[in-house]
Amino acid sequence: MYGLIGKIRCVPGQRDALVAVLLEGTSAMPGCHSYVIANDKTDPDAMWITEAWDSQDSHEASLSRPAVQQTIAKGRPMIAGFGERFETEPLGGIGMAKPQQ
Repeated sequence: MYGLIGKIRCVPGQRDALVAVLLEGTSAMPGCHSYVIANDKTDPDAMWITEAWDSQDSHEASLSRPAVQQTIAKGRPMIAGFGERFETEPLGGIGMAKPQQ
């Protein structure tokens, strides 16, 4: 399993619009077990994305999918920058299938 947790800093006042774009364009990503978008409670112009994938290769392949490319292009003007980024190894949990050994 492969996981990412990343902070996105939005152009001031654009967080809700970017959330809508990301929620609309992130369905049907093969190998994705979880893709959660959450508002940062301390910064009105920041959000966190938490992802769980079956592999790093699946994550990288998703970035070339046409729907994901369109979402990136549509959302890019609303992104001011990126904050912390953490790679993880998801082990399971509520809402996730147990990884195969």
